[in-house]
Amino acid sequence: MKKIILWLTIMLSISAQININKDPFAHTYSIVARDDETGDIGVAVQSHWFSVGPVVAWGEAGVGVVATQSFVNVSFGIRGLELLKEGFTPEEAVKKLIEDDEARDFRQLAILDVEGNSYSYTGSKCVEFASNIFSQNYSVQANMMLNSTVPKAMEDAFNKSKGLPLAERLMSALEAAENEGGDIRGKQSASLLVLRGKSIGKTWEDRLVDLRVDDHKNPLEELKRLLKVHRAYEHMNNGDLAVEKNDMESALKEYSLAEEMFPGNEEMLYWRAVTLANNGHLDDALPLFKSVFEKNMNWHEMTKRIVKNGLLTVDEKSLNKILEVVK
Repeated sequence: MKKIILWLTIMLSISAQININKDPFAHTYSIVARDDETGDIGVAVQSHWFSVGPVVAWGEAGVGVVATQSFVNVSFGIRGLELLKEGFTPEEAVKKLIEDDEARDFRQLAILDVEGNSYSYTGSKCVEFASNIFSQNYSVQANMMLNSTVPKAMEDAFNKSKGLPLAERLMSALEAAENEGGDIRGKQSASLLVLRGKSIGKTWEDRLVDLRVDDHKNPLEELKRLLKVHRAYEHMNNGDLAVEKNDMESALKEYSLAEEMFPGNEEMLYWRAVTLANNGHLDDALPLFKSVFEKNMNWHEMTKRIVKNGLLTVDEKSLNKILEVVK
C-alpha cells in the first residue's frame, strides 16, 4: 500500500511539472493601473523573455486590465476580462481563476477594473524574490527579482509621478524596478498598453498607447524612446487638425513641438509641408520641401505621385515651384 501511495505521489508530481513546463516562462515585473483624473487604464511589463507583451499584458477599454505572469496561464488574460464583464470584482476574479488552477502555486496574477479597484496574487512557489502590492488605482507585482525591494520601488515611483499622463507613470514604475535591480536574469522585452476607461465604441480609438519591444538589449530605453515618438506624432496629428481649421498659429506650435521631440524626421517635415501647401501657405511649405528633398530625393518623386491621387492639391504652377526648390 505504501509503495502504491509513493508511486501515485511521484506520478502526480511529474504530471504537475509537465503541465508547468508547457506554460510560457515569463518571470518578470509589471504594473496595472488607472489614472484617477482621466479614467484611463493601463498595463506595462518588462521581462528577460522574448515578446513578453502578448503573453502577460491584457486589457479592454471600459472593462479593465490584467497582468498574468511567472509560469504564465495565458488564459487568465481573456478569462479575467470576461469575469469583470460578468460583474465579478477584481478580487473575486483573481480568486476564482487561482482556485480553479492546479498550478496556482506557480502563478502571479493582477487584475484592475475601470473604477481603479485592484487585486493581485503571488503563488508560494514563484521564484524569489517574488511579491505584489495592490491598492486603489494600481497593483505592482514581480518575481525572480534580484532584490526584494522591487515592488515597493515601483509603487513609490507610480505614486510620485502623479500628474503625468498614465503611460509616463507606468514607464516610471518600470524604470524604478530596473534601477532596483530588476529581473535577476537581465532584460529582453517590454510592453506598454493604455486604454480608455470608458469605451467610445471604436476599438481603434479606445487604444491610446500600444507599444512593444520584443527583443532588445535595453528594452526600457527603447520603450521610452518609442513613447516619445508616439507623443511627437500626436503633436503632428494635432497640427494637421489645426490646419484644417485654418488655425495656423496652433498648427505651427504643434508641428514645432513634434519636431523638437523627433528632430530631423523626414516624414514629419514632408507631410507638414504638404499640409501647408494644401491650405494655401506655399511660401511656408517651400523651405520644408527643400530640406526634405536634400536629404532624400525619393520624396521629390513622391511629390509628383501624390498629385495624381489628390493628396497634394496644388495647381501646376505651385507644383513646379515645389519641384524646383532643388535642381
